[in-house]
Amino acid sequence: MAGSANLNVMMKTARKAGRALLKDFGEVENLQVSAKGPGDFVSRADRQAEETIREELMLARPSYGFLGEENAEIEGEDPTRRWIVDPLDGTTNFLHGLPHWAVSIALEHKGQVVAGVIYDPVKDEMFYAEKGTGAWLNESRLRVSSRSKMIESVFATGLPFGGRADLPETIQDLARILPACAGVRRFGAASLDLAYVAAGRYDGFWERGLHAWDLAAGIVIMREAGAIVEPLIPGGDILADGQIICANEPIFNGFAKVIRSA
Repeated sequence: MAGSANLNVMMKTARKAGRALLKDFGEVENLQVSAKGPGDFVSRADRQAEETIREELMLARPSYGFLGEENAEIEGEDPTRRWIVDPLDGTTNFLHGLPHWAVSIALEHKGQVVAGVIYDPVKDEMFYAEKGTGAWLNESRLRVSSRSKMIESVFATGLPFGGRADLPETIQDLARILPACAGVRRFGAASLDLAYVAAGRYDGFWERGLHAWDLAAGIVIMREAGAIVEPLIPGGDILADGQIICANEPIFNGFAKVIRSA
């Protein structure tokens, strides 16, 4: 699909960052690693990827703001537009040599995410969308799954690590959802979980404790693929609260009822 100038910049930038990350992924044992906190590691590759993305995006659109995972937010001259970036989603996978991680870039305009790119360099899969123009994987149009029965559906989520406060809630979620579905997956990269819902690989997803850069690109890609996307707590703000639930339309209500029943 021929996208806008902004989308083309986003895709080009994601590919550039992805190529550099792939080189480091091939030498993962030699990476310089420092601990940010329990179970949350940041690598030299992660920081360099964000620097590359910031330089490319700010060169193309110097007036836009920039929110990334590794550095302080940059306020743009244009207060209505902001890049939201996760340079390496799935860092723990990356550092353990697990080939499931991604580069995520979103564009926000007047508080709404209007374009998103999620690039998986290992598989060379580029998920992308712009508001009103559909969602795509490389050259193929994306649609959510058509499954209508919970018991036939596969869901994804994240499992809290270490001593995170939301661990009891997640355990309760699993106790309710596992008997009602065909399975739950935890692959360790929220952006790809959202992209997989858009692609019909998962039927739904929910998680707490996320950040704007984990979610922004996936939100527009899922909605353009036909998913229902809501705050986990009705009336909340997905990006501000870091909580989300999403699924295809036929199963959303049943899925949400199970997860929200606590």
